[in-house]
Amino acid sequence: MAFRAPFRSMATAARHTLKIGLIPADGIGHEVIPAARSAIEALGSDVPKLQFVDLLAGFELFARSGTALPEETVEALRECDCALFGAVSSPSRKVSGYSSPIVALRKKLDLYANIRPVLAVAPTPEERPSVDLVVVRENTECLYVKEETIIPTENGREARAIRLITERASRRIGKMAFEIALQRPRKQVTIIHKANVLSVTDGLFRESVRSVPRLAEDGRYDSVKVEEQIVDSAVYRLFREPQIYDVMVAPNLYGDILSDAAAALVGSLGLVPSINAGDSFVMGEPVHGSAPDIAGKGIANPLAAIRSAALMLKYLGYTTGASRIDKAVDEVIRDGRVLTPDLGGKSKTQEVTEEVLKRI
Repeated sequence: MAFRAPFRSMATAARHTLKIGLIPADGIGHEVIPAARSAIEALGSDVPKLQFVDLLAGFELFARSGTALPEETVEALRECDCALFGAVSSPSRKVSGYSSPIVALRKKLDLYANIRPVLAVAPTPEERPSVDLVVVRENTECLYVKEETIIPTENGREARAIRLITERASRRIGKMAFEIALQRPRKQVTIIHKANVLSVTDGLFRESVRSVPRLAEDGRYDSVKVEEQIVDSAVYRLFREPQIYDVMVAPNLYGDILSDAAAALVGSLGLVPSINAGDSFVMGEPVHGSAPDIAGKGIANPLAAIRSAALMLKYLGYTTGASRIDKAVDEVIRDGRVLTPDLGGKSKTQEVTEEVLKRI
């Protein structure tokens, strides 16, 4: 996917040292983040001198220390140029004192956009992929503000959650989506919402994103086609006819669900990268979770983490190195001989990583 930072300077690319925070966090994060690091190191002169900073966060850390996101980690990231985050465990039951460190990091560093390209690898480099879309997910609000209460009533307990949608956040995620669309051949943005039911919250999101072209100077987005889709219909059409989508922009919860669903179209969550991006920082993060059922077995798919590293480098302006990583991953997938079990193979994480490094 062609992508560069819409709003930040490319001055980072001229620095002599690229300082990268590494947060494996939980589960297979400890296996795939080292693979992503190795891919960056393999680029040689296509990136500056590298400095990696090992940092702590996650549910496993919380279980040991009572803290899921140490302030030291946040402060260290403020001194980095970028970061890679592995995976975080999210208990389905309430755990007193615990909240997701990745959600907290997105807020603390104002990483308001989660950008998830979903791209099928075509049989040959010359052929058009069957799926080529980007989900642009608002990253800081919606139900993920986590303002929940539970109260007793005469009919039993009642749970409520506050959903926050603001004009500011909706407009800036819309701007990010339009900027990404400008860089793609089809130049199309589809606004995902449920304004037919949630007319106030989703209505504000829809109106705010639609206002972006009107408020832009000099008709910057005049070439971008704007579509809309109700979220439940969008999921249906995503599986039936994914080729109709180019850039999908959505509130936090819808974007989370849509991007995970879209991963099924390309074979595995283990192939889908993402970045959490703001105006001054970017953090790569594979879409898959911590996968506790396979953690420590050496069979986790490292390709999503490696692709996330490439996407992060593109954001920072290191497009040559990023393209080398993406090309190597594509070749490994097309070859088909060295793949992890989620893709029908029998190879180990380290074997797949070594095959990618060889091709880089």
